[in-house]
Amino acid sequence: MSSVETRQVDRDSLLLIAEVRIDGGEKCHRVKVRNLSSGGMMAEAELKVARGALVTVDLRNIGPVEGSIAWIEGNRFGIAFLEEIDPKLARAPVGTTANDLSSPRFTRPALDKTDPRKLRAI
Repeated sequence: MSSVETRQVDRDSLLLIAEVRIDGGEKCHRVKVRNLSSGGMMAEAELKVARGALVTVDLRNIGPVEGSIAWIEGNRFGIAFLEEIDPKLARAPVGTTANDLSSPRFTRPALDKTDPRKLRAI
């Protein structure tokens, strides 16, 4: 994002876990994502970061996003993304189809019982 004031940008408050890689290093660090917007995020972790450091954040349902450390306050820090994302994708359930049996049943959408073609014959 540019150096324009971005405090008025809509952001979603949430709690997700993400992986952060600092300055192209090999080690990934787990962080809590406290809020997320199209242009950046606030993360929380016991992690030493420097303002301006380049990072790559692996966000659920979005994938790797490049950015830089914009601010640091205690164990929380802001990351400004280089390119905008759709933050609503991170909120979407991981298993989004009823036929996807790789995720637990409680994470899959309910069956549509109004459509007889989707019901199983017993």
